[in-house]
Formats: sequence, structure tokens, C-alpha cells
Amino acid sequence: MKKNLRKMASYYKPYMGTFLLDLFFAFLASIISLVIPLAVRYITSNITSMETQQAVHSVLVISGVLLVLVGLQFGANFYVTNIGHVMGARIERDMRSDIFDHYQKLSFSFYDEQKVGQLMSRITSDLFDITELLHHGPENLAISSIKIIGAFIILINISGYLTIAAFVLVPIMFVYAYHLNKKMRSAFRQNRVKIAEINAQIEDNLSGIRVVKSFANEDIENEKFGRGNDGFLAAKKNSYFYMGFFHSGMTAFTTLINVVVIMIGGILLAKGMIEVADFVAFLLYINVFTDPIRTLIDFTEQFQNGYSGFERFMEMLSVEPDIADSPKAVPLKNVRGDIVFDDVSFKYNDTAHRVLRHIDLDVKAGSYVALVGSSGGGKTTLCSLIPRFYEVTKGSIRIDGKDIRDVTLKSLRNNIGIVQQDVYLFAGTVYENILYGKPDATREEVIEAAKLANAHDFIMELPQGYDTDIGQRGIKLSGGQKQRLSIARVFLKNPPILIFDEATSALDNESENIVKESLEKLAAGRTTLVIAHRLSTIKNAQRILVLTENGIEESGTHDELMEKGGIYAQLYKWTK
Repeated sequence: MKKNLRKMASYYKPYMGTFLLDLFFAFLASIISLVIPLAVRYITSNITSMETQQAVHSVLVISGVLLVLVGLQFGANFYVTNIGHVMGARIERDMRSDIFDHYQKLSFSFYDEQKVGQLMSRITSDLFDITELLHHGPENLAISSIKIIGAFIILINISGYLTIAAFVLVPIMFVYAYHLNKKMRSAFRQNRVKIAEINAQIEDNLSGIRVVKSFANEDIENEKFGRGNDGFLAAKKNSYFYMGFFHSGMTAFTTLINVVVIMIGGILLAKGMIEVADFVAFLLYINVFTDPIRTLIDFTEQFQNGYSGFERFMEMLSVEPDIADSPKAVPLKNVRGDIVFDDVSFKYNDTAHRVLRHIDLDVKAGSYVALVGSSGGGKTTLCSLIPRFYEVTKGSIRIDGKDIRDVTLKSLRNNIGIVQQDVYLFAGTVYENILYGKPDATREEVIEAAKLANAHDFIMELPQGYDTDIGQRGIKLSGGQKQRLSIARVFLKNPPILIFDEATSALDNESENIVKESLEKLAAGRTTLVIAHRLSTIKNAQRILVLTENGIEESGTHDELMEKGGIYAQLYKWTK
């Protein structure tokens, strides 16, 4: 917990001046609130013994001073509420940047195990409660401390007996609060887990809404969501059960303090041991004393919410990227495109089964190599190892003689272009999606890339041409159009190494022919690895590799493999 609190405190560092002023004005507003009961005590004790003119003059002076103090209190509270909240928002921005930046560093293996909705929850609702705590927490503690200490000093000067009576219940109250705090912390953490599960369910449903409607399974989705929603309600009920005990208990304690003061004060009045003016002032200060206790009640709930969120925040930041630059990593420059697999084996974290076994492969720069084989044979996995989306379990991969683990990830991936079957286009315009391949490219370069990808003509037929919004994931475009935009993106990137992962398998014949022409144009002069579903599309490959669970079983040209009559020949006949 100490480590988490130190990390939490570190977010104040860039805004220390604002933070200290926030605390100063919180202190100032609290001190001013302590002055008003003193004015009441002075008036009730002294005004009645003064002459009328003198009494009126004194009241007017006191009123003038109080008005000035009210003005100061207004300014102090405005700073705390306005500038203090802006500081909280800035801290929230910084924390969101930290966790988003961390998300970018984590590898595919991490995302294989995660739900997007749960990751979203950590970057949205969790952070809001954390920053509410970071802004209001110290401020509430400062206000409560100054009011409790100030009230105590004034109260003990008014009457020691009444002060002892008022504070006798405080230790019991704090023991009660400490016990319930532990229960509430566990309950609020469970709330976080449940709301993250609901977010994941909603994200999954909305992403697949077309599948839901095509199968008319809205009722099933409602039932699934209902179970998650009921789980959240159960977690909320548990936290509110303990919160109910906490709030009602603390309110009862503050009321009991007033009751005890009234009872003891009445006895002291009867015995002539306290003046009426002092008793009235004491009762007013008891309210000043119990008000910060209510603030502490709110702070406790706020702390449970914020700290449980911060624990989840730190839990995510503590996940170390399993693929990162080594200390001796250097940029990969002047890439020719020679790729060598040296006794490479690979298995995923959650299985003892090796997806790839002892792969030895030498791909010469500028060559066109196709990978074929049955589903699950490891074709996509093998290609994913080249840009280090996953780390080899055994062996090594070299590009131009350099082990890819000894070069920077950014430079490695900058030299590799990937065109996948499942194209991902971002919400935005056609132009923005092509520009993603080279963010500093000119508009002329973007248009040239689109022309090379056979995409320019259809783009110009769109309502706003290159500035047409394509919707979420490019929903307004056909499969072939989306694929050509993804190819244009890679043309703009202009990498020396290409990977085509079944880039045409989901297209109709007409779209496939257009896209195939674009891919061939793109592959010219580059080292190209093609994962093929339709074997007819890779007949002209310089080398075809047949990948099975046992490794690379066959290698050769189309004619050589057909003449051999082995696995490839059988696959070709089945897919023809």
C-alpha cells in the first residue's frame, strides 16, 4: 500500500504550486468558518451590557469584518472548486496517458487474454474516481484537520468539562470506522471487477451487433447482459450494506456527541459552572466539529472508490511487456530483406503444445515465398514472429544477418508491411486511413499510393472523395475496397519486407482479381511472404512451403510440388 500511495502522490509533482495553493485556500476557508461562532459568543456575552449606541457600533464593526471574511471565503472556495478541479482533470489526463502508453507497449500475447471492455474500464471510470480522490482527498483532510483542531482549541478554552464530554466518543467512533473501512475496501474493489465485466459485455455485443441481428439473438444477448448486470447489483448491494452501517453509525455518533454535550451542559448550567453565552457558543462549535466528521465520512467512501481504482491502475502498469527492446538494441537500417529462421520453435503461453517445431528457413532478399498448409499448421504464427508480435520460444530469426531481438522494435516493424485478411480501418476519412502508413506523407504521396493500389478510381466516386468518412471499421465500404485501402497504406509505407496473410481469401472473384493485381504490383522487388488459402493465387511463387505440425514438410515451385504428388498436390486438388 505504501508503494501505491507514493506512486499516487507522484502525480502531484508537476502541479505542486497549484496543489499547495489549493490546500492554503482550503485552510483559509476552514479558519473563516471558525470565526463566526466566536462573533456570536462575543455578541451574546458583551452586547447586552453596552449602551445602545456603542452596542450598535460594535455589531456594525463585527458585521463589516464578517462580510470581508465571507468575501475571502468566497474567493478561497472558488479557487478550490475551479482551479482545484482543473488540477484533478490534468492529473487524470496524465494518468490516462500513462496507461494508454503502457497499453501500446504490451504484446499480442497480453491482448489474447484480455477483454477490450475491461481495459476500457481501467482508462475511464476507474481514473475518474482516482482523480476525484487526488483532488478532494488532501483538501478534505486539510479542511477536516483544521476544523477539528481549531474547534478543539476553542472548545477547551470555553469549557474543559464539556470538551471531555464531547470527545469521549471519538476513539470509539474511529475504531468503528476502521473496522468497516476494511470491509468497504474489499466490496468496492469487487464493484470495479463487475463494472469492468459489464463494459466488456457491452463492447462485445456492440462490436458484433450485426451477427446478433442476423441470428435474431437479441434475447440471448439480453439474458447474458442481465446475468452480468445482476452480478454488478449483487456486488453493489454488498458494498452498500457495509456503507449503510458506516454512514448510519457515524451519523449516530455525531448525534450522540450533541446529546452528551446538551446533557452535560444542562447539568453544568444548573450548577452555575458555565455561562449561557459559553454554552450557546459551545453548541455552535460542536456543529463546526461534527461537520468535518461528516466530511471524513465522505472522504472514506471516496478513498475506497479511488484507491480500489488506483490498485487496478497499478495492477495494469505493473504488467511488464514480454516483448521489448533489449539494452543493446540498435536501429535496423538499409534493409535488403534476407530472412533466416534458425531452428525456430514456438508455443503460446497457455499451452504446452508447440505450434512450430525446429523451423529452418532461408528467404533471400526480393524473393516471393508462399506458405500453405492445413488450418492450424502455424502459417500465421510463423509470419507473426518476424515483426516480433510474439517471441520465439527457441532458436532465432535474423534479417540481413542481424538477430531481430538485437534491433529496435520500431525500426523492425517500420521495415515490414502486413496486409491481412481481416482489414482494420479506423473511424475517419479515406485519406486519414491511407496516411496511417506514413503519417508525414504529403497528399500527393497518399494519392499516388492509392493509384498503385487500384483504389483511386473508386475513392473519387465516393461523396467527398478522399475526405469521405468511412464509418466504424470502414463499414461503409465493400470488402474489396477496404482491402485496397489497406494495400494503399502499405504502398505508402514502402517497406522492403511484405507479409500477405490470406489477403484475398474473403473476396469475390472480381474483387480478388483487382486486389491480386495490386498485391503483385506491391510485391515487385520486395521480400514477400504470402499465406495462401486459394492455392491458385500462388502458382507463380518462386518457392512454396508446405507447413504442417511437423514443420516444413515440402518446399519447391508449383510444378515441382505437383510432380512430387505429396501434401501440396493433394491440397491443390481439394481447393481447385
